[in-house]
Amino acid sequence: MRESEERLRLAVENAEIGFWDVDVVNDLLIWPTRTKAMFGISADVPVTMADFYAGLHPDDLEATTAAYLAAADPVQRALYEVDYRTVGKEDGVLRWVAAKGRGVFDALGRCLRVAGTALDITARKQAEEALRDLNATLETRIAEAIAEREAAHEALRQSQKMEAMGQLTGGVAHDFNNLLTPIVGSLDMLQRKGVGTEREQRLIAGAAQSAERARVLVQRLLAFARRQPLQSVAVDIALLVAGMGDLVESTTGPQIKVVVNVASDLPSARADPNQLEMALLNLSVNARDAMPDGGTLRISARAEPVGANHRSGLSPGEYIRISVADTGSGMDEVTLARAIEPFFSTKGIGKGTGLGLSMVHGLVSQLGGGLTIQSRLDMGTNIELWLPVSATRAEGVPDHQRAAAGATHQGVALLVDDEEMVRMSTADMLAELGYAIIEANSAEEALRLLDSGTLVDIVVTDHLMPGMTGTDLALRVRLARPQLPILLVSGYAELEGIDAKLPRLTKPFRKDELAATLTSLLH
Repeated sequence: MRESEERLRLAVENAEIGFWDVDVVNDLLIWPTRTKAMFGISADVPVTMADFYAGLHPDDLEATTAAYLAAADPVQRALYEVDYRTVGKEDGVLRWVAAKGRGVFDALGRCLRVAGTALDITARKQAEEALRDLNATLETRIAEAIAEREAAHEALRQSQKMEAMGQLTGGVAHDFNNLLTPIVGSLDMLQRKGVGTEREQRLIAGAAQSAERARVLVQRLLAFARRQPLQSVAVDIALLVAGMGDLVESTTGPQIKVVVNVASDLPSARADPNQLEMALLNLSVNARDAMPDGGTLRISARAEPVGANHRSGLSPGEYIRISVADTGSGMDEVTLARAIEPFFSTKGIGKGTGLGLSMVHGLVSQLGGGLTIQSRLDMGTNIELWLPVSATRAEGVPDHQRAAAGATHQGVALLVDDEEMVRMSTADMLAELGYAIIEANSAEEALRLLDSGTLVDIVVTDHLMPGMTGTDLALRVRLARPQLPILLVSGYAELEGIDAKLPRLTKPFRKDELAATLTSLLH
């Protein structure tokens, strides 16, 4: 008997199984150390059935009690097999127990005892629970992972589309601006000279207007593609916005009430003032079109800090927020989601290029800022431009554009351009301004002329030419003749390799724009 009991003890201990024995006749509960541990009770503490019932989790008490009573019932004599949770009496730890047993009955059918085994299955239950949670959330997590992957792919596609658009726009802009330069310049000169009859002058004016629209279209394409060359300086935003009030009022018409509100002591922003003015004017025109029956247009500017997770998506820092808000028709969610897409327009065929907001978005992005749009259908739209605060204060710069229209110049100009029509048109403008012209069709030819001792007072050169670029030519000339003024003429897309310190005029241009640039260069 001792050997048999030892074998049973070893088997139970090695299997990590506890046993239990309820002596129903004498109302005793026999638990070994392992079973007591499943109820959080120390080995030397005596136990009763009250400890058993008190140790059951409240949610499992009813089912466990019913299973025990069914096993002790002489009629049912059911197999006691139940999983229940215990709450440790001394340690408060929640455990899972798998119990199994049967009743022992005498010849008269009396239940003498109920005995069985108990197994701690906490680890198994936790694993099952984790698996259930995993299965329950698997579909959601897969959906989230797919959505994240699709978002990443979409961002990549948009990036590739933007890069392709930029490359295409850059190439088109260079060729298109070379075509437009003689057209714009020649039409401008014909208008100034009053050539032809009244009808012919109307035809010239119409052609000039179409050329200007083509010029603006290229500007907007390049702004959207973030390929335009910007003259980024410290700009007094308060002065710029306040100064645009009259212009905006004249553009929007008498039905629109224009309110300009600029915060005092506004710091300077880093921006291109000319491009920023064009962007604000564009937004004002959009606001006017959204208020056909009249309304209020508010243009405001104030300094605001940007923190983490800001709606603009910008890096934390100090920014100037310029707001253009209207009380017009507003946009629904579908329109709002596509508002800055290129060529997307709600104005109808022939009433807009669909590049306005794209251009503004591209401009502020290129300046290191951001654009946000808030809009509700029939309640208006608020477009915010966020521009980084400049580390330096804006300085007053004289407006040569106004003073230079009738200015004349003297001396010899060396004109360098590989496009014959562009060279011819620019030469006519320079001649009208008072210059004697020496032409060169390449940078190499210009260098040969200068090296041979040809005396010139200014060099006007195209940038992108076969062989040596205009920028390379300018650097060579500065080494040999550091006092010789040099004006670089470039297409909007020609950013690569251009020295930012070189005075630059973008194609296409009119005579007064050329005169203004030369005046600022020489003075």
